[in-house]
Order: sequence, then structure tokens, then C-alpha cells
Amino acid sequence: MAINHVILVPVTNSAASLEAVSVACALGKQRKSKVFAVHVIEVLRSLPLNAEMDADARRGEQLLRKAEEIASATGYHVEGELLQAREAGQAIVDEARDRKADTVVLGIGSKPLIGDFQQGRTADFVLRHATSEVIVVRQGTVPRLEHEHE
Repeated sequence: MAINHVILVPVTNSAASLEAVSVACALGKQRKSKVFAVHVIEVLRSLPLNAEMDADARRGEQLLRKAEEIASATGYHVEGELLQAREAGQAIVDEARDRKADTVVLGIGSKPLIGDFQQGRTADFVLRHATSEVIVVRQGTVPRLEHEHE
């Protein structure tokens, strides 16, 4: 099977992110794509970029294993990679460019904020700067009852 499409799926410890892995695999089957899962460890500016982040690396490896398990359950294979960067959004955009990704499947949670929906700084950066297609998998919200106090 010739692979002519590449999908990148960033993985975090959120339900939406893990759902994005399933979506990426389904899309991968449909488009005959190679799917890469990445987890970005954000390194504080007070530390060197290559600082040993053992606990974060262990958590990241667990998340990548979980992504591989989700993919395997759908009958698909993903390759996982752990990245260290100052900003996750920039790292995702750079990785998508470096891998020549056609699509980024980005899971975002719903934040219980007052006012308009906000997707967070990483998703905002990716949506603004990615040169590839970006598919957003948004975690559902609990509907507010209109007449809950009547």
C-alpha cells in the first residue's frame, strides 16, 4: 500500500485528545495515511531545552502507549514520538511541517469559562499557524438547563 497522506495527532491526557487518536485512525484508513502521534513536554524557560524531564517523559510515554493501544483496537497502527519544546503549539506546527503532514487532528477540551468558548493557547496557535488541514475534535460540554430554577 502506497502511503501518500500523513496525519499528525498530538496526544495529551484528555478525553478529547484520545478521541482524536480514534478519529485520526479512521481518517487514516479512509485516506490510506500514515498516522503519527506526538506528545510535547513543555520545558520551562528557566531550564535548558534538553533538560532531563524524567517524570514528564514517563507520563508522555504512557500517553503514547495509550494512543498506540487505541489505534490497535481500531485495527490501525500509529507511530509515537515524544518531543520537548518551549511551546507545544509551535512544536506541533514544526513537527507537522517536518513530517510533511497533510492533516493535524487536534483534540481540545471544553473549558468552563464565562462568555465565549475558548480553545486554549496551543490549539489557537496550531489553528493560526499550521499550513496543513486541521481537524478539531472538541470534547462535549454539559448542556445548561434553561429552566433549572423555575
